[in-house]
Order: sequence, then structure tokens, then C-alpha cells
Amino acid sequence: MRRIAMAVAASTLTFPLAACGALGGSGSSSKASPTKGNDLTVGLLLPETANTRYDRFDAPALKNKVAELTRKQGKVEYANAGASASRQLSQMQKMIDGKVDVIVLDAVDAHGIAGQVKKAKDAGIPVIAYDRLAEGPIDAYISFDNDLVGEVQGRSLLEAMGSQASSSAKVVMMNGSPTDPNAKQFKAGAVAQLNGKVTIAKSYDVKDWKAEIAQADMAKAIEAIGKSDVAGVYAANDGMAGGVIAALKEAGVTKLPPVTGQDAELAGVQRIVSGEQYMSVYKSYPTEAENAAEMAVAKVQGKDIQFDSLTRDRVDSPTTRNIPSQMVSVVALTRSNIKETVIADGIYKASDICTAKYSADCAAIGLK
Repeated sequence: MRRIAMAVAASTLTFPLAACGALGGSGSSSKASPTKGNDLTVGLLLPETANTRYDRFDAPALKNKVAELTRKQGKVEYANAGASASRQLSQMQKMIDGKVDVIVLDAVDAHGIAGQVKKAKDAGIPVIAYDRLAEGPIDAYISFDNDLVGEVQGRSLLEAMGSQASSSAKVVMMNGSPTDPNAKQFKAGAVAQLNGKVTIAKSYDVKDWKAEIAQADMAKAIEAIGKSDVAGVYAANDGMAGGVIAALKEAGVTKLPPVTGQDAELAGVQRIVSGEQYMSVYKSYPTEAENAAEMAVAKVQGKDIQFDSLTRDRVDSPTTRNIPSQMVSVVALTRSNIKETVIADGIYKASDICTAKYSADCAAIGLK
């Protein structure tokens, strides 16, 4: 077992960590008799729809993996909160009342959901925190190394700024939602890279990761700093990067400063192709979802050896220590490795990215 503590070279693109296939856990070994057969129910609670990943990648991948692991006898009950913490509380209560066998939870409000996690625990329903580290007595956690994500974003921004990166260079930080614990980790990882190398002139924590709020905040930053003095922008995800870039264009900025992102959303990848956005952090959501499904099924079926092999890391939340965890790999996505990442992994086809608007830019980087 190990605590999450990693460093990465600035030019390194892929950051592999232990995933299920490399851990050597037996799919059939168990210290105890299965507590449940294949006719199990996984409750899946995802936080919002503004980010297309949840409905497009996470939910389908988890459902398919549960079906595969249970010979199509298991089922997944899926609910999306639409960024409403109160709605998610109700959705989770419904799953508790319906006596699902395990809950995979990506919390809208990691702190506010703690009471429902306790209720699930009292009802004998294990809870696996997914992507965001929910508070309360959760049984396991799966996500990406969030500090590392921020480090990759920060280092990539400095790399893009090149000789312009100096203590006098003014950078704007557009951080994620204050209710999302991942956002705090992304921010901390980025700040650790940027501090002392540039000046963080303005920093905003954007409610619910909303692109329109990021756009409004960026407009304020441009007014305060001056449109010609914004040397770079740390945007915590691609949706907000789009808002940032829109604000820069509206302000009359013709030569855009480097802008970071995360999630490898299609619009973000297209902006990378066109040169409007410098990079995104690509995280294999299907891999995360499939591994979460393996964890959930192993937990319910009492396959302790397999479950332990899937959760060899340990993390702490504000309420719980030594949470069994798995961290999944991340990749810095730039114009140079689109083929080797999102296309090779089947996330997008070249034709998805290279629409008429981007055909010339695609041709320029050999993307067909």
C-alpha cells in the first residue's frame, strides 16, 4: 500500500499508475464466499450533464462492464443530478430505499453528501466514491491523481509561454467549483508549478464549473490587467477554457495567450487543433468507469482479494482516513499527440474532430 505522492517531468505526456489489469488480482479468488451472485444492482450517481463525459463515456462504460462481469444478470440504476446537490441527495435516498447492492457516487457537493453516505453505510450498502472524494464513511475511491493533473496543467502552461514565462508575466487562474474537492487539488498542483515563475494576477473559483461564469470572470480579469498583459490562462477544464477564449476574443485580443484545459472534450480538442487552446488533460473515462465497475462487483460479491488488488493506494478525506483507492493514468493532450490518444483510444474519430471548419488545421498537423 502507498500514499499518493508522484512527480513528473515537464515533457512527459503519459503518467501511468496502477490499474486493474496490472495489479495481478485474481478475478475469482476470494477470502470469503460471495455475499451476492450475479443478479446484483449497482446504483450510479453522476453529478451533471454540462460536461458531456458523464453520459457519453462514464455511464455507458460502467453499465457495459457490469453486464460483462455478471453475465448480463447485473443491472445499473443511473441517475444524473444535473449539478443540483439537493437533487442528488434525493436520488441517493431513492437508491437506499430501493436497496441497491452498492452505490458508485460522483458527488455534486462532496461535503453535503456525507449524511447520505452514512445512511447507506447504516443500510449495509457500500459506497464507492467516483472521480470526486466524497466525505463520510465511503468504502473505496477511484479517480485520477488530481494534484498531478494540476501539475501537468501548470507545467504545460509554462512550457507554452516559453521565454515569456517570468516573475513579471501575469497569469489568470480559472479554477473549478468550490464544492468540488478535485478542483482544490487541481488548483494546488498548478499553483505549486506556477508560483515564483509567473505572477498569478487574478484567480477565480467558478461555481459549478460553468463556462458562462468563467467567461464573465475572464472579462473582469482582462479589464483589471489589460488585454495585452495577460500572458497565459490556467483554465481547469475545457468548458471554462472555451469561456475564457470567448472573453479574450470579445476584448479584441487577436493573438491569444496559451490556455490550458482538461477533459479532452470535442470542442476543446478542436480548439487545440486550431491553436486557440494549448492543451487539455486527457483522462480515460472508460478505463475509470470499467475499473469502478470491477471494484463495485468485487465488493458486493465478497471477492476480497480482487477488491484489495484493485485498491492498493490509500487517501484521506476530511472525515475518513486510509480509504482504499485506485488512481488512473492521465495524459497531457496537445496538437502533437491527438492521434496517439483520443483517436487511438476510440474516443473520437478524425472525422469527428476534422469538420469543415477545422479541415485546414487538421491537414496542417497530418490529422485525416
